[in-house]
Amino acid sequence: MSAESDLALVVSPATVPSGELALSGPSAKVEPSRQPVRGDLAHIRLAGRVFVPHYAVPMPHRVSAATPLRKAGRADGEVIGELPAGEAFAVLDMAGAWAWGQASDEGGLVGYVARDALEPVA
Repeated sequence: MSAESDLALVVSPATVPSGELALSGPSAKVEPSRQPVRGDLAHIRLAGRVFVPHYAVPMPHRVSAATPLRKAGRADGEVIGELPAGEAFAVLDMAGAWAWGQASDEGGLVGYVARDALEPVA
């Protein structure tokens, strides 16, 4: 995929569910390394599939320089991948010096990136 098509996935209105949302059974089992869900927050496209207190619409960003993707938002967090410069990153939460989200959106790795390694996409 090209960087432009990666970015289109991040901001595509097709990823935002429409209408009334309700769970009609237990939360779906998801792979946390590939689906942006954690105990307090999930990507809006997972509304109606998983139960969490909050859902977020991704904020599109790009990686400004190659940087590690970490399992936890701290400098000694386990590195789970390396993001190249220019890679799209869908930010779902920012806290302190870290951003939590998904690389290249649907299907990309989920984790934490240092905020100073990201730049917003207008």
